[in-house]
Order: sequence, then C-alpha cells, then structure tokens
Amino acid sequence: MGTNRRNFLKNTALFTLGGLALPQLTYSNMKGRFPTPGLKLTFEPYDLQLKHVFTLANSSRTTTPVMLTKIECDGFTGYGEASMPPYLGESQKTAGRFLTALNLTQFTDPFRMEEILEYVDEAAPGNTAAKASIDIALHDLLGKIMGQPWHKIWGYSPGNTPYTSFTIGMDESDVVKQKVDEAAPYKILKIKLGGPNDKEMVATIRSATSKPLCVDVNQGWDNKEKALEMIHWLKEKGVEFVEQPLPKNRKDDHAWLTERSPLPIIGDEAIQRLCDVQDAVGVYSGINIKLMKCTGMREAHKMINLAHASHMRVMIGCMTETSCAISAAAQLAPQAEWADLDGNLLISNDPYEGVKIVDGKITLLDRPGIGIREI
Repeated sequence: MGTNRRNFLKNTALFTLGGLALPQLTYSNMKGRFPTPGLKLTFEPYDLQLKHVFTLANSSRTTTPVMLTKIECDGFTGYGEASMPPYLGESQKTAGRFLTALNLTQFTDPFRMEEILEYVDEAAPGNTAAKASIDIALHDLLGKIMGQPWHKIWGYSPGNTPYTSFTIGMDESDVVKQKVDEAAPYKILKIKLGGPNDKEMVATIRSATSKPLCVDVNQGWDNKEKALEMIHWLKEKGVEFVEQPLPKNRKDDHAWLTERSPLPIIGDEAIQRLCDVQDAVGVYSGINIKLMKCTGMREAHKMINLAHASHMRVMIGCMTETSCAISAAAQLAPQAEWADLDGNLLISNDPYEGVKIVDGKITLLDRPGIGIREI
C-alpha cells in the first residue's frame, strides 16, 4: 500500500455522531476554526399567531408561546426553538429560567454532542421543550460546520419522506368547510375529535372532500367499548388511524382497544421519551414522536430506531411551531410511516423559511443543518 493511501486512511478515521460513522472532524483537527472559547447561547420569547382558533378536546387558543434560541461558534449560528402550548406545562418564563441557568460556555468543542446534551438534560427535570431548543440549535450548528443537512448525515434518502397531514381543529360547520378548502394542496387531513359532536365533524368534512383522514382524539373518549364502536364507524368513513383515543393512563384499556381495533391505534400523550417506547409495545400499534416532548432530534432518532426494532409504526408529529422546529423534525421524516408536520402552516408570523410541502409531500432541502433561513 502506497504512502499516500496510508495517509489518506489515517486522516479519514471514523467516529460516530448520532449513530452514523462520519469522517473525523473534531475541535482538535480544526485548529483555528473555533477561536472563541465556549458555545454562546442566546434566546428570546416569541408569540406565534394562529390563522384560526385552534380547538382540541379540552382547550382552545389563538396564540402559542415559543422561545427562539441561537448557539454561536466561530461565525456559525445554529437555530433552535421551544414551542410551549399551555396545556403542556411549560412557558416562556420556565424556559427562560431553565436556559438562563445553563452554562454552555464550558463546552469548547461543539462536536461533543452527547456530553453537551446530557448536561442539558440533567440540568433540571422536565423542561423538554426548552431542552429541545438547545438540541435543535446544536444540530443546526454542527450541520453547518460539516456543510451537510442532517438527513444526509444520518444517511436518509430525501425521496422517502411521507405526505404530511393537515390538521383541522374542532369548529362550526362553515369554518370546518373553509379549513378543508384551505387544505386543498394536502393529500391527507387530520381531524381533531373528542368533543360532543364527533360524528357531525366527520360528516361535515366528508361532505366537502373524499381525501383520506386520520383522527386525533387527544384523550377525549372515556369508554373503551364506545371508542371501539366509533372506530368501526370511522373506518367506514375512510379514516386510516386513530391517535390517543383514551386517557394516557388507561394502558390496559388501550391494549384492549388496539387488539380489537380495525384501525391502528397511535400513542401520543402517553409516549413522551425514549423510556416510554418499550412500555408502548402491545399497547399501541405505533407512536407519535414530537421533538418538544422528547427533548429534540437526538432522542427522537433513538426512539425511531427502538420503535421499529419493536415492530411498531412511527409518526413524526409537531406542536404549533415555526419552520425551525418543523424543519428539524423533517430531517427524520424519511424514517416515519406517517408525518404530521403542519405546525408552521397554521401560523401567520413564521420568522423562518425552511422545509417545503410540495403537492402535500415533505420536501427536504439540500441546505446544511436543519435547512432554515431567517426571513
């Protein structure tokens, strides 16, 4: 073997980042690239303005509070986001308190992702959305340093992304029909149920479109026998799966329902983090992974691998979010059977431009990091 080839192999020793072997690229062999000691974290609150009142089984709102984060290192900037619908228990105040207490300047090598994110996760219990804002910004930063989008770093084909559903919340019939008209570019609609007029809601949508439907009950049903009866009716109406039909603590009832249901039953509120995936086996047909629940891209990636190894299907979901968090989640979309990544489409003041929906399909961009730009 020639000297040049030996040197080439030596200089391209592999290391692991997020489970994938990549050419060695660390602080030590990028001397001069990071003259500023430590990672610089900044953040600011931002309120998302919804295009329509967003109504779930147990709440309604017209805005969603978020925290926008940045991590800077030697001229590179990574962007992140914490989306905090009030019912989840986080707020701009709690996120600000958590982020203020972090000391990221102690980390001088941004490639030590596991160490950095373990420090963030262990800084305080809960605060999963705030933690996700750090995770997303760090992934964006590293992708920009490497000059590659994360779906490529993980080895995913951008052509394998699913169609995204478009969410229609509970509302009056005329408003529901208007929302269906606005959803014309999308191939599948997601309906929020769990209220007193579920069949009327479905019938209204069916009077306006024949598109495939999926249903998110948000724990809104309280009787497993009636839930099963409703699911049989929904199947006749062209529904493809049902998300979190019963309260999340009713594990045995969900297992009973999943065993008998003609449609897949997907766990959402019951599935927060990696530790919950194994407990979902035999209880649900699949799980809905959201970055704001699981602390970000790093853990979501692990959850997908474990779910598939456990023969469960995967949905990549979202809260009401900007294109920042949506584009981050979209990097994982090629590994999901379903996607519900429409949170940025429901707002009127998105400060970023990122992942595109083309003819209803998630279309990943060949941009480094998570693929967003500030508007």
